[in-house]
Amino acid sequence: MARQQLAVLDKLDKAKTQGYHFLAIVIAGMGFFTDAYDLFVISIVAKLIGRLYYTDPSYKNPGTLPPNVSAAVTGVALCGTLSGQLFFGWLGDKLGRKSVYGFTLIMMVICSIASGLSFSHQPKGVITTLCFFRFWLGFGVGGDYPLSATIMSEYANKKTRGSFIAAVFAMQGFGILFAALVSLAVSAGFKSKFPAPSYNEDPVRSTQSQGDYVWRIILMFGSVPAALTYYWRMRMPETARYTALIARNTKQAASDMSKVLQEDIEEDVNREQNDVGDQWGLFSPQFAKRHGVHLLATTTTWFFLDIAFYSQNLFQKDIFSKVGWIPKAGTMNAMEELFRIARGQTYIALCGTVPGYWFTVAFIDIIGRFWIQLMGFIMMTIFMLALAIPYNHWIQPGNHTGFVVMYGLTFFFANFGPNSTTFIVPAEVFPARLRSTCHGISAASGKAGAIIGAFGFLYASQGKTPETRDRGYPKGIGLRNSLFVLASTNLIGTVMSLFVPEAMGKSLEEVSKENLEEGEENKTHV
Repeated sequence: MARQQLAVLDKLDKAKTQGYHFLAIVIAGMGFFTDAYDLFVISIVAKLIGRLYYTDPSYKNPGTLPPNVSAAVTGVALCGTLSGQLFFGWLGDKLGRKSVYGFTLIMMVICSIASGLSFSHQPKGVITTLCFFRFWLGFGVGGDYPLSATIMSEYANKKTRGSFIAAVFAMQGFGILFAALVSLAVSAGFKSKFPAPSYNEDPVRSTQSQGDYVWRIILMFGSVPAALTYYWRMRMPETARYTALIARNTKQAASDMSKVLQEDIEEDVNREQNDVGDQWGLFSPQFAKRHGVHLLATTTTWFFLDIAFYSQNLFQKDIFSKVGWIPKAGTMNAMEELFRIARGQTYIALCGTVPGYWFTVAFIDIIGRFWIQLMGFIMMTIFMLALAIPYNHWIQPGNHTGFVVMYGLTFFFANFGPNSTTFIVPAEVFPARLRSTCHGISAASGKAGAIIGAFGFLYASQGKTPETRDRGYPKGIGLRNSLFVLASTNLIGTVMSLFVPEAMGKSLEEVSKENLEEGEENKTHV
């Protein structure tokens, strides 16, 4: 027989959509806004940093980050994120969601500012300190993944829980867009104030010295929205599910949620002495039996998604250049190149990235997690192949717009698809005492894929001849073949999505099977 649901949890599951739901979305979502800004803004300013610190005026093309430096600058924050997801995911189940929630935000604010204040004006000093602070920035960002998802899932009602968690994650889209808009505004201002000839006309004067302020301003701007929400994040009470099911203080959980829901909740305090949940751990046979396949599905789908998603996002600037949508670097000065990169990423964010997130918010509690994820992976595979197969057609003059439209559609279906659902599902299908940990493991698996995508795509997309690859890079398989590889990872993600459970319309205890007595699960399948 299933355990009787605690009154406080039943009230949360059946609560009407109220102001506190939207407040929780904003508080948690602004963390994700900052996460996305900090992780993806580096792809916009990387070429400017390369011009500033690695330009050789005697060479025919402007300076770029050497292969090892580019890989480090791009990937170090992802390494920090992976570490933070595992650490804070585990800590969130041990100490409580709220206890460590503010600390991750403080880390992000401090390290975001410190990244812009990277020491020295010499390449070695700047890059070393930039990488150091971006690792710890990523560490804080990593903590926000499991904590924000878990907090929102445990605050939400079961009818619209998917939309609420999706809305938190959708702030990532606005973070990506904001990074592009800030870069656009700052570069436009400096471009107007400090005009300069193109690199082909004057290799020295084409890289404005004021550019050293530009990338620092852009990096530091990401700290602003996070700092604004710190006060409200600290005022959030601990989630009722942590307090009741893990801390086993149902009276406190009822008191906290009475204030949130603004109604009296009476709980049977004697249940604190009774078994209100199982006690087996992550490495137990019981977990393997109930949730082993679920964890395999959430980790693998997130892993294969992020190989493609981060490859596309972090190297938009290189893809735009290779297909000719952005002019050759030598025909522009440093500010003009930054402006055009930011403008291109703004178009992609506005037309593909942001709408995809909000389509998920609108439809996830209607269509369900499973079908949105499956559809997204399938469509991403199709559009990747549509880019790769006729690749030589897309790179011809006059066809660049078509390439960008198709490229934008892959972002749309990534976000109206697995990029959103891989974040949502792990916050629903695991028991409360392991929810943050399992979400952290799933997210860390995704970041492992992102690291492979970031480092792998950087080298793999290089051409086979010297004139088709960037200076200092070894021979790669080319952009066309790289797109085929990304299509194959999406296809594998499609297959693994078949093992993802559907949580739509169910309480967290029902979908995670916490409401079953020991041995009851077997009886239900007899």
